[in-house]
This record gives sequence, structure tokens and C-alpha cells, in this order.
Amino acid sequence: MLVKRGDSVEIPFSLSPAGCCKPLFTYAVYDSLLNHSRSNRMTQSWGYAAQQSTTPLAPFSFTRRDPKEHDVAVEIEYCGVCHSDIHSTRNEWGNAVYPMVPGHEIVGRVTAVGPAVTKVKVGDRVGVGVIVDSCRTCPSCKAGEEQYCEVGATLTYGAQDKYGDLTQGGYANNIVTDEHFVHSVSTKLDPAGVAPLLCAGITTYSPLRHWQVGPGKKVGVVGLGGLGHMGLKFAHSFGAHVVQFTTSSSKIADARRLGAHDVVLSNDPDAMNKEANSFDFILDTVSAVHDLNSYLPLLKRDGVYCQVGLPDQPPTIFMGNLIFKRRLLSGSIIGGMAETQQMLDYCAEHNIVSDVEVISIQKINEAFERVVKADVKYRFVIDMSSLKKQ
Repeated sequence: MLVKRGDSVEIPFSLSPAGCCKPLFTYAVYDSLLNHSRSNRMTQSWGYAAQQSTTPLAPFSFTRRDPKEHDVAVEIEYCGVCHSDIHSTRNEWGNAVYPMVPGHEIVGRVTAVGPAVTKVKVGDRVGVGVIVDSCRTCPSCKAGEEQYCEVGATLTYGAQDKYGDLTQGGYANNIVTDEHFVHSVSTKLDPAGVAPLLCAGITTYSPLRHWQVGPGKKVGVVGLGGLGHMGLKFAHSFGAHVVQFTTSSSKIADARRLGAHDVVLSNDPDAMNKEANSFDFILDTVSAVHDLNSYLPLLKRDGVYCQVGLPDQPPTIFMGNLIFKRRLLSGSIIGGMAETQQMLDYCAEHNIVSDVEVISIQKINEAFERVVKADVKYRFVIDMSSLKKQ
């Protein structure tokens, strides 16, 4: 769906409990959204935006609000390229509003803070992830699980914020957001490698921690991409026996390098049958449509299958694969703000970052095509200093 001034549209304001963009209300698109309200947005910004679903990303100038009382302004150094950026800019999930500056794996330096900010100071290296606000009062928010906000967590881009403005993401020179959604980043770590931790990292860290993956547990990871390689690194670091599932024999060596104790080709029926009833936990990171019934029988009694990839079609499940062994099929999205900071601190302590290929912003459209073809090991990250070369 393409929108223009005066159209009535649904804006993907939040993350739904299912973990996808969910339109919560309808209103007309006016200059305050498409041209950005001057009353709230006064900080000059520039980046790359999609003007509609079929156009490539191109240079775009806009404004953001000046820092308010609890706001932090960040000069962006690096931004990861998540597959969600492609889905969103191409309107593959529907309800996209343009122009759209994508990007929710952001690392940079604090350049200004509001008068009430206590969490960070000017000059600090920080990160901003998938959400930039939530209600702070619902049971999920009070429990530190802002990503499950019952009112709706505000997405870093493509959503309406509480000031009535359209959020714009990290393919830009700067961002302004509430300090609660800003995370401290250790200078021990390569900032380019840290950027994907703000989405791919926490998306895999959170369910592994929630389901208490660790020593004595046998854990499977389905898919070896941006999410999968982080799940593999974390599960190995937590002390579990980790098995990587892949359809490609060319990935076996890389899987072992990243921490897999064993690698199973999921398109080999004999190899899969040998793993039956042996896993405590399986983390599925695949976003393409695939057959979960191939993996569910591999779980032990009371084993947990957790889906973090988001296919665009619902799966068909043979319920016998669940009920006859009391297996649990679950899902998860990112993590709360406290857990995200915990993950970043853990990564600094254990020297964990994403495997990345750093690109200039001028290569972003080429990078999108390569992501679709799974032609990256394992995450593109934009060096935002390249914006200055425009």
C-alpha cells in the first residue's frame, strides 16, 4: 500500500504480542507525518530512505525533535542491515508509510542530552535497538519486558511516536530517543560488530536465557544466518552442547568455527532420524517457510522449540509431534531494556560480536539484494561516516 497526503491509513505503531508490526489505529496522513512536524522536529538529519515500496533507497533530508527532558541525541557511527529493513521498505508486511528511513541496529556517540538524563553523558558510546518507547505502566513494561508492551512498543522506524511524529531509523547521521531505550556499549568491542547485537543478538540471547540453556543441555540451532550465527555463539558460550542444522554442506566448517559441536544436514533423513528425542531446546531462526514437523520429533519429552524467525505464512503442525511427548512450541522477540544491557555487558566480558561485512551507505541497495540471496557472512553493517561523502 502506498500513501500520500490526505490518505487514511493504518500505522504500524507497535509490536504485537506475536512479535510482528501491528496496526493499532487509523488516521489521515498529513504534513506532520510525511513532511515531519516542525514543532517537534528541529534537529537536522539526513540519511537514506525508501520513497515507496518499489524504489531503491536514496539520499533523504529530514528533521528530528530536539532532545527533550529525558532524551539523548546520538551521532550514528554504524547501523546493521536487518532483513526486517527489507521487508519493511518493500511493504512486504503491509501498512508501510513513506518516506521510510530503516535501521534498528544502531551504535554511535552521545552528542547531547536532556536536562533530566542520568543514564549516559555526552561522548559515551551507546546503542539503540528495535524499539524506542513503550507505555512503561502495563504489567509487561513493569516486569522489564517492554518488547511485549500491552499498549504497544513504538518501533524505531515506521511508527507514530507519542509526539505524533513518524519515527525514522538508523540509516542516518543521528537519532534522538528517550534514555530508557539507549544502551551503554563497551569500548572494548568493535562497534561495527556490536551493531547487530541490538537486534540479531538480543533476539537469540533472550530465549536462550529464558529457557535456561546451559551446561548439560543439548541445543539445536536451525539456520545459519544473521540470527543463527548469534544463537550458535551464545549457546556455545553458555556451555550447552550445540548442534547446527543446515541444508548446505558448505556451511559445516563455518558452523564448527562459530561454536557448533556437531552439524546435521536437515535435508538428510537418516541424519535427522538419528537425532530423534535427544534435544532439550531448539532455536529456529529461519524466516522462510519451512516444515517444523521435521524438527519437532527431535525434542525430548518436555523439550522446547522456539521460533524467532518470522515466515510470512503460518506453519502446518502435526499435533502428535507435540502432545505425545508434551513438547512445547514457543516464540520470542528481542528482549527488554534491562536484558538488552545485560546481553551487551555479557558480550563485552566474553568478547562476543557479530561476524559482519562493513559497507558504505552507497552500497545499501546492492546489500539488500545480497541479503535476499543469503550472500553475506553474516550481517551487513553500514559505516555511517560514508554519509559525509555524499
